[in-house]
Amino acid sequence: MRNFEYLAPKSTSDAVRAGSAPDSRFIAGGTLLVDLMRLGVERPGLVIDLNTSLSSEMKWTNECLVIGALVKNSDLADDDAVARELPVLSQALLSGASPQIRNMATVGGNLLQRTRCAYFRDPTVAACNKREPGTGCAAIEGHSRMHAILGTSEHCIATHPSDMAVALLALDAHVQTHGPRGERKLALAELWLLPGNTPAQEHNLERGEIITAVLIPRVPAPRRSAYVKVRDRAEFAFALASAAVVLQVNGS
Repeated sequence: MRNFEYLAPKSTSDAVRAGSAPDSRFIAGGTLLVDLMRLGVERPGLVIDLNTSLSSEMKWTNECLVIGALVKNSDLADDDAVARELPVLSQALLSGASPQIRNMATVGGNLLQRTRCAYFRDPTVAACNKREPGTGCAAIEGHSRMHAILGTSEHCIATHPSDMAVALLALDAHVQTHGPRGERKLALAELWLLPGNTPAQEHNLERGEIITAVLIPRVPAPRRSAYVKVRDRAEFAFALASAAVVLQVNGS
């Protein structure tokens, strides 16, 4: 692991400024970044701890559920109101990872986690356009059972591993961010980029821009929802395929 500097900024603005450095990385729960640093996939010169600057609170307003970026996956999944009003979200979270990881993983980090493609996570494999642009994609000719079928390109077939993201998309969620140009709100569907010709560019956030909250709109009519996941084993396995369905019930 490369030696790095550590910073715990006291405000979101300070975190954004520090995150403008090209070799910086943000950390919250650390359930993925630390692994990638150990593997040599990520080699930041500066690690910026967001636990001192972001919110870990959830609150219901008349318009939406506001989920702070530092809310733990386990706290969100186990919240009584979430399980009652948004069961698809609770189900998706509980189907992902292990209880120990859910106790550490954060909502913001979950959305921005990197692919679990084995070729991406192995620096001895030279061909990975996501890790080293222009080198090729070893997965296309290699073992690809866990990889994407839709939304791919000739340059990358890696998948985003988040179960929670699937449920949030079905719930028409938005993310609130703070970046070098201030705060903004964007639909969750606009957060990520398809691989296209530039698979190393995974999302629409600027350098230094941070997800500060996730917003799920409230609707006047009752909702019914569910999350279904197909995987190789019952626990701690990523999806071979998954689907989230939300039905809004109008009338009797």
